[in-house]
Amino acid sequence: MPFKDHFSTHAAAYRASRPTYPAALYEWLSQQAPGRALAWDAGCGNGQASVALAARFERVIATEASGAQIAHAIPHPRVEYRVEPAERCSLPDASADLIAVAQALHWFDLPAFYAQVRRVARPGAVLAAWCYGLCTVRPEVDRAVARLYQDLVGAYWPPERVHLENGYADLEFPFAAPTAPPPEFEMVERWSLPQFCAYLRTWSAVSRYRTARRADPVARVEPELRAAWGAEERTVRWPLRLRVGRVG
Repeated sequence: MPFKDHFSTHAAAYRASRPTYPAALYEWLSQQAPGRALAWDAGCGNGQASVALAARFERVIATEASGAQIAHAIPHPRVEYRVEPAERCSLPDASADLIAVAQALHWFDLPAFYAQVRRVARPGAVLAAWCYGLCTVRPEVDRAVARLYQDLVGAYWPPERVHLENGYADLEFPFAAPTAPPPEFEMVERWSLPQFCAYLRTWSAVSRYRTARRADPVARVEPELRAAWGAEERTVRWPLRLRVGRVG
C-alpha cells in the first residue's frame, strides 16, 4: 500500500498548533506494559507522543514515513527517530514493551502492521492506538466548526477520516482487550481565537482545499467564529478514543 502523506506540506504548523495528549494517558499506558525498557511510537508524526513516552520508558523508537515530519520532530535524548513505514519497521524481534499509535492507525496497512507488532512485541506487550475527532468549545463555536468541517471542506477529507469519526471501532484489532476498560481521557487546551484558527488550518482537508481552490476556507468562517468566541481565551476539548490490546 503506498504511503498517503497528508501532512508533510505543513509539518511545522502541525507541530506548533496541535493539541497535546494528557499526561495521565501515558502514565496509564506505562502501567499496562510488562516493562519500561522500550516503547515503539509508530507513525510518530512530530514526536509529541514519543517525547512524552520517553519520560516513562528508558528508550523510545519513533518511526514515521514522512521525512518532513521527522525533520520537525521534537528532540529528546531517549528518543531515536527513524524515517520508515510502520509496516516495515527496523526494530529487533521481541524488543518492545509498548507499541503506541497516536492518531495514525487509520493510515496503516493493518495486516502488515499487525505482523510487525507481533514480531517486535515482548511477551505480554501492549498495543495502544488512540484517536480524536472534532473538538467542542461552546455551541455557537461548534456550529461554525461543523460548517467548516462538513459544508466547506467535507469533500476534501480523505476516506480514512471515517475511522476517526467512528473512534476506530470499525477497524480490525485482533488483540485481547484488557479485563477492565481503559479510563476516559481527553485533550484540553486553553486557546485564544487566533490559536484556534491556526489549529483549524492544520486540518488536512483545509490544506487540500487551499491547494485546489487557492483560497482559505477558515477565513470564510472566521467572522462567525469571532462573534461566537469573543475576546477571551476559551477551553477546547477533544475526547480521546482508545483501543488497547495485549500481544501474545
